[in-house]
Amino acid sequence: MVRTGWTPATAPRETGLNHYRGAMSRPSFRAFRADTSGEEIDRGVVTMTTDDLADDGVLVEVHWSSVNYKDGLASTPTGKVARISPMVPGVDLAGVLLEDAGDTPAGTEVIAHGYDLGVARHGGFAQFASVPPDWIVPLPDGLGLRDAMVIGTAGYTAALSVIALIDHGITPDSGPVLVTGATGGVGSTAVGMLAGLGYSVTASTGKPDEADFLTALGATEIIDRATLAEEGRRPLESMVWAGAVDCVGGVTLANVLKQVNYGGAVAASGLTGGAALPTTVMPFILRGVSLLGIDSVQTPIARRREVWARIATDLRPKGLDRIGHDISLDDLDEVLTAILRGGATGRNVVDLQRS
Repeated sequence: MVRTGWTPATAPRETGLNHYRGAMSRPSFRAFRADTSGEEIDRGVVTMTTDDLADDGVLVEVHWSSVNYKDGLASTPTGKVARISPMVPGVDLAGVLLEDAGDTPAGTEVIAHGYDLGVARHGGFAQFASVPPDWIVPLPDGLGLRDAMVIGTAGYTAALSVIALIDHGITPDSGPVLVTGATGGVGSTAVGMLAGLGYSVTASTGKPDEADFLTALGATEIIDRATLAEEGRRPLESMVWAGAVDCVGGVTLANVLKQVNYGGAVAASGLTGGAALPTTVMPFILRGVSLLGIDSVQTPIARRREVWARIATDLRPKGLDRIGHDISLDDLDEVLTAILRGGATGRNVVDLQRS
């Protein structure tokens, strides 16, 4: 484990990564780096120093990160996500702020995710990261650093989805809410959040052996994803769902829209089932169904902090202890491959303090 020698009592009050480099003699640290410039996958654990990090941010000692589908894309040449190479992936992180960041003092436990992290600048799969000050979210009371990354970008996306349905007027009395891709990071956290709020949750999954996992999170019914994967169905079908959190997209989303109750809504954030949406206008103009797009990458920082405060309170997902699985940097290659193949269940959280 890398130790910086920094403590809140002795931390310099000046800000800026260059100052830290000079004061703390450029500590080296472990990182998982991917080179996507070629045709073959080239990635693994390397040693870096703070000189390798961007000088326009404040330094964070990273304790935890997590693995998202976007990280899998960013770590492969065919993913077309990474905008620099080589790069440290990891679109989210949680750790200790080593320099003042605006109204957030050094020594604060913080979260950072989205924006260009792990896409156009080195991300969370390293023991240190440089983060622009206006991307910093102080860790809310009620969450630990590991908890924050079990939730992570996926859970934050789930929270935005659940809030969108609530704001649309869908209540636990409105009827069952469907969650597609329910064993994935967004889906499993959405199941836990909705169940914790008292909703009747139907979970759609292609992994029948994970039924106990979904039931423990609060799902009241589990259906096979194949029932929503058939193409060429009628423009409208019987109304079943008060609303839905869709993490899949494609044909699945099109079929969900056909089954949503009059005036209901679908919060959509995923495209693992494809980016095309083969549907008609019928659900929208005959049943008043709303399609609510969910973006977790560019949310303004004030809104981001508000949502995290809710995640720590009324939106804290049920079954949080069941969703997270701890891994190390050395496990990342295998896990990133698995997530792109749809083989992940719950959330893989990366322990950056593990040697």
